[in-house]
Amino acid sequence: MPPVETMNNQQPRPSILSFAKDLPNICSLMGLFSALLAIYFAFLSLYPAAMIALIVAVFLDWSDGIIARKMQGRTKEQSQFGGQLDSLIDIVSFGICPAILLLSYGDFSPWFFPGAFIIVAAGVLRLSYFNVFGLDGESTYQGMAIDNNAIILVFIFLFDGLLEPGLFVYLLYGSIVTIAFLNVAPIRTPKLSGGWYYVLIAYAIIISLFYGCKIMSING
Repeated sequence: MPPVETMNNQQPRPSILSFAKDLPNICSLMGLFSALLAIYFAFLSLYPAAMIALIVAVFLDWSDGIIARKMQGRTKEQSQFGGQLDSLIDIVSFGICPAILLLSYGDFSPWFFPGAFIIVAAGVLRLSYFNVFGLDGESTYQGMAIDNNAIILVFIFLFDGLLEPGLFVYLLYGSIVTIAFLNVAPIRTPKLSGGWYYVLIAYAIIISLFYGCKIMSING
């Protein structure tokens, strides 16, 4: 048993919910909410709405890091907690969500399960590797960053309705498998930061307007 003095001098652990008041973590949780909305809309086969929610999740994922870097006085524990939270949310937003989209578009046929597993497994491997080794150099990753999965998918879904459903489903399946390969491939990809944030904002607005018009035309 440690001495009483040591026990009394130990700082009490912060509560779990105390980290939910940290602004970057609030932003991360909002991204999780948006990703869950995308999954919900995917189950309902409302793919334009799912795409809007998914690109918003990407925007919030990028924003939480920017907020964290600009904030003053964050503790080491807040920073570490935020990194773990961001990683766990990423697998939901950019691994599980694409898998659900693929399964939903394939009417949950067992033929689509391998593709769904591949994208989730690649995401888990990708994030685990990054959590251990970090960046490959000063501003590059090994493998494609997992948030790019959603950026690519919302573009792929622009062809939904332009191509025959039977053809589009092959495009979607092939894209999912290719994205998964890029996540774990031994290639260097740049870390998109700085001015790329404003490119993402413009992309998100344009994509959201397109899918918003599509929703209005369907309801009209």
